[in-house]
Amino acid sequence: MSGRHLFEIAEGWGDRHPVGAPVVVVTHRPPKDADRWPRTTFVDGVDTAIARAKQIAGAKGVCIASANIARQALELGLVDEVCVSLVPVVFGEGIPYLAGLRDKHLLLDDPTVLQGRRALHLRYRVHR
Repeated sequence: MSGRHLFEIAEGWGDRHPVGAPVVVVTHRPPKDADRWPRTTFVDGVDTAIARAKQIAGAKGVCIASANIARQALELGLVDEVCVSLVPVVFGEGIPYLAGLRDKHLLLDDPTVLQGRRALHLRYRVHR
């Protein structure tokens, strides 16, 4: 899943996301030339997007790649797991993933940790 902003920055990944998965884009205004991306679904609303992404994924998981969409999904209680990759790069700007979260206290279980090359990958189950 992606928001419209990320979709545009990535130029729709050329209709072929790097992991090979179809993309569901949350937007109030689908592009006029949406038929350029036949593997991409444009929907209005995070809950609708997650339902559609789950339908497309079948037994596989659904990933959310946009900060604003991830925050909204967390607020709706639709996220089972939060994955964070720590890399030795500092960005001077951007959208903080959890900025503006309505419930300021999000309880996560202890992480599963995978040491990568120049990265540390953390997976947290959302505690309900």
